[in-house]
Amino acid sequence: MKRKKESDKSFIPESPMNFDGLVERLRLLVAQARQQALRAVDSIQVRTYWEMGRHIVEFEQGGMERAQYGAGLLPRLAKRLTGEFGKGFDERNLRHMRAFFQTFSIWDAVRHELSWTHYRILPRAEIELSGNAG
Repeated sequence: MKRKKESDKSFIPESPMNFDGLVERLRLLVAQARQQALRAVDSIQVRTYWEMGRHIVEFEQGGMERAQYGAGLLPRLAKRLTGEFGKGFDERNLRHMRAFFQTFSIWDAVRHELSWTHYRILPRAEIELSGNAG
């Protein structure tokens, strides 16, 4: 079995081989695995919400250059999706998804290190920094 380099993020330092050392190594492995799982889920969630925003924008535009709002699409979508999937698909979050796609219409421009929460907060932070808050 190869030992990993210290620069590797999954590096587990060698502890004295006793029971406490074993427990510590296992604790670190579980903690690292959980962090990796959370990052993977965040990444999938961001991609899914970007795709949802893309589909909403394309549906609203119906092949036209600009969307014609006011058709009540988001409230209808929110009701249907919330009924099927539960929380997280209310009208406000769907608006965030649409705005996310409109802001980052090219997937490669999305920073994969950021979570959905970061992308939801970014527009508010930009408004506050520009001095246009409330």
